[in-house]
Amino acid sequence: MTTTAHPTTEQYGGKVTPVGNSKGIRLDASFFKAHPEFNGEVRATVLADGQVLLSAKNTPRRPVNDADDDPVMLGFLRFIESQMTAHPELIEPVDRDQLARIGKLVKGV
Repeated sequence: MTTTAHPTTEQYGGKVTPVGNSKGIRLDASFFKAHPEFNGEVRATVLADGQVLLSAKNTPRRPVNDADDDPVMLGFLRFIESQMTAHPELIEPVDRDQLARIGKLVKGV
């Protein structure tokens, strides 16, 4: 199992393995060291064929430092979070062409 670091994402290797009469996904221990919030229940949301969003359930929120937070940005992020939770079927993966257009848009910013 390998861990691959990317500028904006982390990837961890794993394997599907039998667990009793079911199956489980075994991930490298480095994943759990880097993300201890996945030490309990999880939810898997299928985004597309071959793509799953793995979410930790009942994870306590990290303490917020009010002095550093932008209330407008926090409101926007809460809105996005609620929309993603309510309508996970609308989440689409970003493709290379879209990333290139975004790069052109923000170039020099």
